[in-house]
Amino acid sequence: MVGVQKKSKFKKVDRGGRFGRFKSRQSRRMVSTKVPGGRTVVHFKEKQPSKAKCGGCGKVLAGVARARPHKMRKMAKTKKRPTRPYGGNLCSPCMRKKILAGVRNV
Repeated sequence: MVGVQKKSKFKKVDRGGRFGRFKSRQSRRMVSTKVPGGRTVVHFKEKQPSKAKCGGCGKVLAGVARARPHKMRKMAKTKKRPTRPYGGNLCSPCMRKKILAGVRNV
């Protein structure tokens, strides 16, 4: 039907006010949340970074952490990426091809 709007889960929320304007929206995403008082407020959640991809084929890398840089700095090296050669840069099939190509050329 023309002119009828769908009812949404949350009401439109005003972002102004005492604390709403000062959060950086580059690094955070806005999420509407119902609080125990019954109001709907905007919370700012951290964005999830994109998944690491293979430099050879572009496939998503397995075993590579998906965290923001300040959390990656605190992680141990073994938690960030696989310990095999080219771990965190190439997937295992591409790594195998690269190593075999190097051995064949020698």
